[in-house]
Amino acid sequence: MKIVVDAMGGDHAPEAVVEGAVLAAREYGVGVILTGLSDRVEAELSKYEDRDELPIEVVHAEDVVEMHESPAKVLRGKKKSSIKVGLQLVKDESAAAFVSAGNTGAVLAFSTFTLRPLKGVDRPAIAIQLPTLKGPAILLDAGANVDCKTIQLFQFGIMGHSFAKYILGKDTPDVGLLSIGEEDSKGNEVTREAFQMLKSSHIKFIGNLEGKEVYRGNADVIVCDGFIGNVALKISESLAEMIGTNLKQLFMTNWRTKLGYFLLKPHFMEFKKSVDYSETGGAPLLGVNGVCIIAHGSSSPKAIKNAINRARELVEKKMNEHIREDIEQNLAVSKESFWKQIKSIAFTSETEENADNAAKETDPSLENKSKQN
Repeated sequence: MKIVVDAMGGDHAPEAVVEGAVLAAREYGVGVILTGLSDRVEAELSKYEDRDELPIEVVHAEDVVEMHESPAKVLRGKKKSSIKVGLQLVKDESAAAFVSAGNTGAVLAFSTFTLRPLKGVDRPAIAIQLPTLKGPAILLDAGANVDCKTIQLFQFGIMGHSFAKYILGKDTPDVGLLSIGEEDSKGNEVTREAFQMLKSSHIKFIGNLEGKEVYRGNADVIVCDGFIGNVALKISESLAEMIGTNLKQLFMTNWRTKLGYFLLKPHFMEFKKSVDYSETGGAPLLGVNGVCIIAHGSSSPKAIKNAINRARELVEKKMNEHIREDIEQNLAVSKESFWKQIKSIAFTSETEENADNAAKETDPSLENKSKQN
């Protein structure tokens, strides 16, 4: 198996990316293709004594996408970028997956136009793994789609179900829809309709989730649009940073608190590991016809290594095949049930209106009362 890695993507590229690729090649024995400016990439690889023994090759890409560049501009003007070249290798089946810590918008745009969405998927979604009181959960979308239609939220729920089942090992994942209240009447029109579609699917839909439920672990899959998901992600990252900083300051107050920290350090390290994004490496872009992992822009070599491993895992467990099957299985059933409910509501409304009109014809005083009101 070969996995393409964007060597020029990220705040610490190419140094951290190359080191992460070397670590992955050593630990997992996976083949790595590094795309980018070949002279710079080879210069980094030459620092490793076992370079010639490692299953790593370099493919030149003359364009570099900067983190601040517009996806639309990049899509038109940098068709020989390390991102585009890498994704083309996946499309041509010269590699099994793609990993990048580069410009997220550019990765999304090139992935969508190069790999194309899976059959039955309107738009791909970024799926992030979150720590909860009951183990890891997955939230999607975390930023790929600011505005979503009902059918897209439904598809996110199905894709999240597939990921939680086959990657997180949840036999029957609990899928929840992030909203402003638990009642099915809460939320906007899109979330209310998505509620009905998810409810009529074959997956285990547990209803609406309020924000306070996310980290309690009451759902294995949290569904939301990319606007809400990305805000939740950034708040979570800053909250974790704030808690860590405050605890560090607290434990450095005096010798007693320092002693307490020394005794509790192993437990704090475990906690830190559970909230460290580098442990999972990156977020899969679910719904494209190929495996694509989007790593954090400030990824360390460890994060890149783990992102490569996550890509390998998705390929080996045939993630896209499961998504395709689950989408096909649930879409027909859910659409039929959804439209039955819509027709039922329309029929009920029409029946009530007809009954009301008939009553007014029988008793004209009702018509007068209606006009007075």
